[in-house]
Amino acid sequence: MEVVLILTGALLAVGVPLWWLDRRHLRRQAQTAPESAADDMAQGQSEDEECCGMHATCERDSLLASVSKGIEYYDDEELDRFRGRASDSYSREEAEEFRDVLLTLLPDDIAGWARSMQLRGVALPDDVRDELIMIVGEARASRTHTTHA
Repeated sequence: MEVVLILTGALLAVGVPLWWLDRRHLRRQAQTAPESAADDMAQGQSEDEECCGMHATCERDSLLASVSKGIEYYDDEELDRFRGRASDSYSREEAEEFRDVLLTLLPDDIAGWARSMQLRGVALPDDVRDELIMIVGEARASRTHTTHA
């Protein structure tokens, strides 16, 4: 019985301080985590906005407006006049205006342009949207092949 008490006392004498130090360390990490996450995001945006490859989609390649809230213009302010139009209501000439902008964008700007159009309330013409999806898909596939090669 005496041995059990000695072992219990030794475990408590060592275990309680270690537990307290661990809790203190975890609290410090929790306090600095938001700051370091903000720093990581700032560094990530400034470093050529490369994708890490650990996510299903990267912000750069995402076509979802929920990924970013900022509206960015790509010298396409004239397309705002189509705000609120249905995607199947464009004439050939109007669709060609969208296609001209799409085909003059840099490859890394295409997904951002699509997000910007969504945020601005401008629906892409159906055929232009299909082309955009194909272009982004091909860009993703080529990036995947080059990173795994």
